[in-house]
Amino acid sequence: MKKVFKVIGIILLIFIVLLISVPFFLESKIDAIVQNYADENLNAELSFDDISLSLISSFPKAEVSIQNLKINTLVPFEDEILASAKSISFEMPVGELLKGSEEPLTINEIIADELLLTLKTNEAGNVNYDIVKSKDGEIKISSTNSNAFSFDIEHYELNNSAFTYIDQGANTNLYVTEVNHKGNGIFSGGLSELDTNTEARISLSVDSTEYLSNNSIKLDALIDLDLEQNKYTFKENKGFINALPLEFQGFVQLVEKGQDIDISFKNPEASFKDFLAVIPKNYTKDIANVETTGDFTVNGIIKGLVSDETIPHLDININSNNASFKYPELPKKVENIIIDASVKNNTGNVDDTFVDINTLNFKIDEDVFKSEAHIKNLTKNMLVNANLDGVLNLANITKAYPVELDNQLSGILKGKLNTSFDMNAIETNAYQRIKNNGTISVENFIFSSEDIVNPIQINTADLSLKPGMVTLNKFEAQTGKSDLYATGVINNLLGFLLSDKKLQGDFKVTSDNFVVSDFMVENEAASETSNKTTSDSESLKIPNFLDCVIHANAQNVVYDNLNLKKVSGKLRIKDQNASLSNMTTDLFDGKLGISGNVSTKDKKPKFDMELAMQQFDISQSFKELELLKALAPIAKVVQGKLNSTVKLNGLLDENFSPDLSTISGNALAELLTTKLSTSQSKILEGLGSKFDFIDFQDLDLKDLKTKLSFDNGQVSVKPFTINYKDIPIEISGTHSLSNTMNYSAILQVPAKYLGNDVNNLIEKINDTEVNKITIPVTANIGGTFTKPNITTDLSSGVANLTKQLIEIQKQKLIDKGSDKVNDLLGGILGGTTTNPKDSTQLDSSTTKPKDPVKDGVKSILGGLLNKKKKAKDSTDN
Repeated sequence: MKKVFKVIGIILLIFIVLLISVPFFLESKIDAIVQNYADENLNAELSFDDISLSLISSFPKAEVSIQNLKINTLVPFEDEILASAKSISFEMPVGELLKGSEEPLTINEIIADELLLTLKTNEAGNVNYDIVKSKDGEIKISSTNSNAFSFDIEHYELNNSAFTYIDQGANTNLYVTEVNHKGNGIFSGGLSELDTNTEARISLSVDSTEYLSNNSIKLDALIDLDLEQNKYTFKENKGFINALPLEFQGFVQLVEKGQDIDISFKNPEASFKDFLAVIPKNYTKDIANVETTGDFTVNGIIKGLVSDETIPHLDININSNNASFKYPELPKKVENIIIDASVKNNTGNVDDTFVDINTLNFKIDEDVFKSEAHIKNLTKNMLVNANLDGVLNLANITKAYPVELDNQLSGILKGKLNTSFDMNAIETNAYQRIKNNGTISVENFIFSSEDIVNPIQINTADLSLKPGMVTLNKFEAQTGKSDLYATGVINNLLGFLLSDKKLQGDFKVTSDNFVVSDFMVENEAASETSNKTTSDSESLKIPNFLDCVIHANAQNVVYDNLNLKKVSGKLRIKDQNASLSNMTTDLFDGKLGISGNVSTKDKKPKFDMELAMQQFDISQSFKELELLKALAPIAKVVQGKLNSTVKLNGLLDENFSPDLSTISGNALAELLTTKLSTSQSKILEGLGSKFDFIDFQDLDLKDLKTKLSFDNGQVSVKPFTINYKDIPIEISGTHSLSNTMNYSAILQVPAKYLGNDVNNLIEKINDTEVNKITIPVTANIGGTFTKPNITTDLSSGVANLTKQLIEIQKQKLIDKGSDKVNDLLGGILGGTTTNPKDSTQLDSSTTKPKDPVKDGVKSILGGLLNKKKKAKDSTDN
């Protein structure tokens, strides 16, 4: 504090130098003189826009004005502003400008507009206001002798100014804003009198606890000034904290070690309305018409030395006996108010300050609430011992007191509790030092929060508290169509309630009916009267305050269009992440197992899951489950059972469903008893029209196993084989999640399925090996699942088969005569040797379609006969 006064003195000396320089250099030289003075005396940067001297506007006095003054600090507070002022002006008789530097200078008026002063101490203990240069441990000042100056100030003002004090090490913040202060007096003599008027707003917080919040203060004070002894005595003084009047007397004296203080104060009127006046107007509204009974007294003594090591002794007492108040516009009143509280320090050691709330009782309607608390070691590891006992109808709070709440309170709170703890134990979860004994219960309480969408109506919550543990004996709640029942153990209830610790515990939660949409954000068409507390663009967020294990069991869970029966499993919630293990449910006439993680920490929720499906009804599951429908759209026409495992990860949309464009993973499926319904599939209908020898309803899918993977919106199906009688069909390919396809089906078709002509050829060949011949036929499937595009190579396959059959008999035919060949040809081609014209005559008006079997035989046998003919010709030659 001593350094603060030195800083203020240096700043005043700078202003004095400005005044001294006027007679010699006037305005053109003032700038350089001030800068040189600052360079010699300050470890800081001084700047200002302009210095002006006016002898006309203020005549017969002179006025010196400084515009936009700034003092910037250096390391370790570089680029920070210690002090600034929009303008500072000094008024004095014109003759004062002509005095020599050794003559006392009379200043009649000082006015500062928008003066901002910021004092800061960082965690290392460095202060930003230690800016005065020193040499050999002594403060260095300029050669100007300050004793040569005398301030005969008649008037001074601070207009719209502010003061800030921040101590990062002690986590203390003091803000004084909207400061308007003025005083009249004479400072030149040894004894002076100062008449002041002050208005300001003050906020004070220590260790994140706000003791004053933008409170209005007013002070009219008449002060005797003994400048030789640095003693300031309060004579006739009356101040206000908000609307609470205070009278005080005593003195403050600057001594070598600090400030010696001896001040006593009290509220003169002793009315309970004074108590309401202490509370900020934002929370009390107009108290002028409030009806009150009973007294309220505040008195105290602050006496002792303020230094780096000590504070004054404190004896501050607050009392009220059998008081009451009622707001005229509200139906309920608060009565039987008894307050007995004190703040004391008997040693001067700041750590020995303690607060005793011996009694704090009140009654609203028929509900009586009693409490007491004792708080010690305020500046370090605060020690708290408290007793609470009473009943409180929460709905009556707003009926008796004009407080505006974000959500309307309701419910009955009952409690009988003794608690003893230190704040460090709460912050470090040292449960053995947290002593709780008693019970707390809540009935018919409605809870709303930014972390949940719909309000939760807590019908019953019953807790019992013992040292180190809180037991949730009973919890019954409803939200929307959902019901919740819970029991469990809470490890750090006080840490959750009194600090930023998360709620830790182990709970068993059951539900008869759990509707996920009750916890989801409604769409934009939702009613404007909805009680939800999150925006329409957000999805469900896992509450960040939860750090717990939940053993869940629900008879029915409704998720979108799905009804899950007998849901059970373990849920680990921490850091907005839910880990599921051993989660099972009945679904689609089968069982579903779930394990994995869901995280809502990022803007878009993400998941990483493994699903195990057992005895699923295939048709039902692939119709109703969007994920399965996207992975295998054709499966909805399959009737039967399915076993499958699916591993997948991706993002969740605002409805908490998988965003199919982001998912990736793989799946393995096994079909059990199955039957196809071809009429429901355009693909099967198309394939049936291409292969008339296959009835796709009779495909054998039993014990079929398939593998697929998916990524970047594409599903890849690994090759798998199904059978139709003795025709194996290998299927593979890909499709997009928008249902565009690129599949192939390769059929190994025995020759016997390829028509009568091929069968006639086989019979004429009369060889058992021919019956084993198959040809591969490929069906390429494109387009979409609703409009497939199917092409096959069946025709070319038949032609190739014909060639294959002829090759088998080639050698036999070479050794036989042409008559035999002709007989064979006639039988193969279906003609007769007795009437060849009938077989070859064609109607000129028609074109007979080509038969690939006959064309193939003619081609091959024609070549064969040509070879025979060539052989004969060569013999003749």
